[in-house]
Amino acid sequence: MNLQHQYWYFQKAVPDRICDEIIKYAISIKDQMAVTGGFGDPKKLNQNQIKDLKKKRDSNIVWLSDRWIYREVQPYVHRANNSAGWNFQWDHSEACQFTKYNKGQYYDWHCDGWAGVYNKPNTPSHGKIRKLSVTLSLSDGKEYKGGDFEVDFRDKDPDKKPNTRVVKEIRPKGSLVVFPSDLWHRVKPITKGIRYSLVVWNLGWPFK
Repeated sequence: MNLQHQYWYFQKAVPDRICDEIIKYAISIKDQMAVTGGFGDPKKLNQNQIKDLKKKRDSNIVWLSDRWIYREVQPYVHRANNSAGWNFQWDHSEACQFTKYNKGQYYDWHCDGWAGVYNKPNTPSHGKIRKLSVTLSLSDGKEYKGGDFEVDFRDKDPDKKPNTRVVKEIRPKGSLVVFPSDLWHRVKPITKGIRYSLVVWNLGWPFK
């Protein structure tokens, strides 16, 4: 997919008080160890599996599906989709993933669109794919060190030279970035403080 704009960002779009409310609400809920595709239920992993998982991803998450949170994020997905010229068809958002990164935690290179077509009969996700991803910075970049959000434009093609960029524009609290779900990205290790973020995947029918 050859896109003129690989991502679209909005600085300080969501008010600080809303970011604080999301954090306060999410940390009141028991979190769980974050997993990646192929690892399944984190509660059923043995020590060796956990060790393998943490080579790829190490963070804690809480799932949120409250309408007031979607109302803060979804308008920017629509705006980015139009402004960037993607014009992707999408009509459903998955549960929001609140993520807490403590010192030393990270999420290595990955692509949100790995899941392919969802096979979930009798759900709004059935037959659809992840098309647009959004990451909202709930913490201010001054509250932690490390933890940069970085993208790779080469689609992880081993024959191409790395073409990475740190999306510094979303370091300020309340800033967010929207990007096609097949874009490779990572969160670099936290070296000091705590980084809170919110991720939402937006689904639509497969591309033709």
